[in-house]
Amino acid sequence: MKLFWIIPFFLLQDVEAFLMKNAEVRLCLQASPMNGDLLLEDCNPESQFQDWSWQGHSLVNHGTRSCLAVVGADTVQTNLCSSAGYTSWGCSNALLSPLGSSQGYLVAKKKGVSLANMRGLKAQWQNVADRSVCEEKAEQGGSFPVALASVQVNDHTGGNATLALGIDQEELEELLWFFRREDPSTWNYSILALSFVAMILGLFLLAINIVRNRKRKIHVYKEAVQRAEQAELEAKQALTPLQEYSLAEPHKEEPLPQDQRSGDVVVQWKDGTVTSLYAERSEE
Repeated sequence: MKLFWIIPFFLLQDVEAFLMKNAEVRLCLQASPMNGDLLLEDCNPESQFQDWSWQGHSLVNHGTRSCLAVVGADTVQTNLCSSAGYTSWGCSNALLSPLGSSQGYLVAKKKGVSLANMRGLKAQWQNVADRSVCEEKAEQGGSFPVALASVQVNDHTGGNATLALGIDQEELEELLWFFRREDPSTWNYSILALSFVAMILGLFLLAINIVRNRKRKIHVYKEAVQRAEQAELEAKQALTPLQEYSLAEPHKEEPLPQDQRSGDVVVQWKDGTVTSLYAERSEE
């Protein structure tokens, strides 16, 4: 049964909290984590002990997880939300008074707060925006978290205690089981759709990357082929003069006269006759 102590902690995370500032002294109501006393301190939005929220007709402190309660004739402290004291408050014109009681209104004193029969500024409570705490109650409204915020079961009752808001433990367990069985199909389908969209987007980007890589490789290959062809053409152009020179028709040498031998010196005269300059004498 101690599990129910944890429930208000999680539920209060989603409830918008507000500060309770007195219209007269301009100080905020703060719960003491030690003994449940209530103090009036400078407003500090960072302090959870100054954060309050309406849970039905109860004012719950976020720092101590306890409710604003009347524990005596005119004494107001924070107490267990399932306690026998007055934990339900009526709110009208920024005035707070215990429901079902005529003890007066919550009034700011020098050292804290108490109940008194007065309606002045000391009995008026606002948030940091100078709006009445009654407007906060109207906005937050009564809902199912009212019952859960008051779930603090005494181990000595054997689990049969009646909750402060009139819901017994068995009914509360049924409500808890109902909310645990809430169909998560919508959330699951949403996640599935998002996963499908992410997969399609990833495949699309992959296809674009593949196409670009292929085009880049084709471009590089074409450039390499062009460079090779250009180099081959330049080499051919460099070899062409040599080939033309080597393929040119060789110079025809005139044949020597039949009666002329190697080493003879011949002279061609103007009339066209050719004679040997040094005629060899025939050997006898």
